[in-house]
Amino acid sequence: MRSLGTAVGAGVLFLLVAACANPQSSVDAGSGSGEPQLSISSSPAPTTTSTDPGVAVGEPPPNGGVAVPAEKIDAAALPEQYPRQVWTESEGSVIGVIGQEGGCSKVTAEVAEQSPTTVRLVLVETMPSTQQMCTMDIRFPPLTAKLDAPLGDRTVALATRQQQ
Repeated sequence: MRSLGTAVGAGVLFLLVAACANPQSSVDAGSGSGEPQLSISSSPAPTTTSTDPGVAVGEPPPNGGVAVPAEKIDAAALPEQYPRQVWTESEGSVIGVIGQEGGCSKVTAEVAEQSPTTVRLVLVETMPSTQQMCTMDIRFPPLTAKLDAPLGDRTVALATRQQQ
């Protein structure tokens, strides 16, 4: 009788641990066989879509900036999920963009080229030079860079680079 109590107790403990490990599981208790049966149900993870990670669709640019029209942004060199929000401040003489950094990395914006038709902006993600433990988070900070002349009708070409 004692070993039966131990077996039943172990079975209940197993079911409790299994139920805590998977919050979507359920236990069917009326199967008629005298033994509990575990049935697990799962549902697909919810999906969300956004063209600008970290920036709500339709959200105005930070700091009261003026959004650069999408047709004036060349983001072909950016990774697919990288933010693509660009704006100007200070009457067009400062350009702003949303960067992407994570863990121990930091991102900055560099004006790589300024021509009469294009401003090339490189988002530089600097990685630590020494190996260290880093968190696994992604941040989308707003970045700005000073232009030699107001942006006007020029196209903004975005690119990324990693460095240590």
